[in-house]
Amino acid sequence: MSRRAPRMHLVFGDQLGPHFTEPGAGVGAAEAPGPAGGPDASGGPGGPDADAPILMIESRAVFRRRSFHRAKAHLVLSAMRHRAAELGDRVRYVKADTYREGLAGAAGGSRTTVCHPTSHAAARFVAALPDVDVVPARGFLVPHGDFAAWAGERRGGTLRLEDFYRWVRRRHELLMDGGEPAGGRWNFDRDNREPPPRGRSTLGAPPPWTAREDEIDEEVRHDLDAWERAGDVSFTGRDGPRLFPASRAEALAALDRFAEHRLADFGRYEDAVLAGDPWMSHSMLSAPLNLGLLDPAECVERAERAWREGGVPVASAEGFVRQIAGWREYVWHLYWHFGEDYRRRNVLRHRRPLPDWFADLDAEAVTARCLSTVLAQVRDTGWTHHIPRLMILGSRALQDGWDPAQVTDWFHRNFVDGYDWVMLPNVVGMSQYADGGLMTTKPYTSGGAYINRMSDLCGGCAYRPAERVGERACPYTAGYWAFLNRHRERLSRNHRMARTVANLDRLADLPELLEQERRRGKSAP
Repeated sequence: MSRRAPRMHLVFGDQLGPHFTEPGAGVGAAEAPGPAGGPDASGGPGGPDADAPILMIESRAVFRRRSFHRAKAHLVLSAMRHRAAELGDRVRYVKADTYREGLAGAAGGSRTTVCHPTSHAAARFVAALPDVDVVPARGFLVPHGDFAAWAGERRGGTLRLEDFYRWVRRRHELLMDGGEPAGGRWNFDRDNREPPPRGRSTLGAPPPWTAREDEIDEEVRHDLDAWERAGDVSFTGRDGPRLFPASRAEALAALDRFAEHRLADFGRYEDAVLAGDPWMSHSMLSAPLNLGLLDPAECVERAERAWREGGVPVASAEGFVRQIAGWREYVWHLYWHFGEDYRRRNVLRHRRPLPDWFADLDAEAVTARCLSTVLAQVRDTGWTHHIPRLMILGSRALQDGWDPAQVTDWFHRNFVDGYDWVMLPNVVGMSQYADGGLMTTKPYTSGGAYINRMSDLCGGCAYRPAERVGERACPYTAGYWAFLNRHRERLSRNHRMARTVANLDRLADLPELLEQERRRGKSAP
């Protein structure tokens, strides 16, 4: 009996690791059907056929539709072309105007498999294609079906990160000793929220892994330049030397570099910010993880091994495991659990468009040192760590009442690790509180005191974090009180915000502050 020819396997640009192209479960593969509203997984847990020919499609229309950060466009194309070079004769790499055209020309009507896509749009596209079998999602620790079962057991439908994180730790036996959390605690947040060391401009950590560009990078840069000159596409930001891994080998080297030299100091300073040290001790692994070059299982296992071998404190290992096995998994599953309508959530009714200075990454137009510094980091690298994203960029948008859909799109386009599944819950839920508390228990915004405590960004600034009215009034301090006043009725019913909202009545200068903020309008702070 003749053996059936293997089906061609389509690989998207964020499915670039070997666990997306080989049969069997793979590292951390999710062996369950797709989520409600997404395509059904019909290929079974085995995934692609053995020795299946691989199809990769480079679509220029993806970059034509939206203005992505130049460094992001470079990284994605470089990673795709590096993967194609690794696959050699096994891959058919098609450069086409659209995915549909590329697939029609390459697949030729033959049956095709694909791992569950990572966005609603891609899932709709795949579901509408004939002769395509969608196999279960890979690149995550928790299968969709298992998350659905866990969520169904939550009383009142409340899905909190801490509950989910502990459940994942138990299921995967991550940082566990005899059924108990390593170090005797589930949560080392108290140890992992130190301000930066005073009087130092850098943390002094060993530098992160650095890329060495090759002929593929040169080719990508040449193509992007040509597309721009032709007026076919436009980009934001700057395309400096590539900073993030674009191949499996580079990603593994970056993981080793982090675990061996930088993880030890990660925990205690993970929420700290220094103007002259954007990387601090952060792993810089979100981009290769979200490209599929790394699997989360190998990342958390590497961190646990570093702790068990005595190389890092348990608080640092736990802080990193929480980011990957906790927050990243939580965001991925909430993206599918909340469904497509989630992107239209806007309970605070914030409608203001993004101002031009923000949309254009015009750091020089901004006076506030914290915002100017972080905006410049995004412009130059397409990356900042989670605290500048949440408490400086996101907080500015929330306080000023910008449309959360536009804010989500901005983060998606301008961050090298930004994808729809990443940014939709992070921005709509966590950053902009547009879902009214489905994801978090309160809005995450603050006055300048928090920024001053956790960074060196207030030093040398024209504004003063303790002043809320006048020429030196900190835009974050004034904006915080204006935000609370604007949503006083809603937030006064929030048990975590009620006492703070009540303090509005103690501000004798509140009318002056509100008029000041009204006059500021769209002006760069």
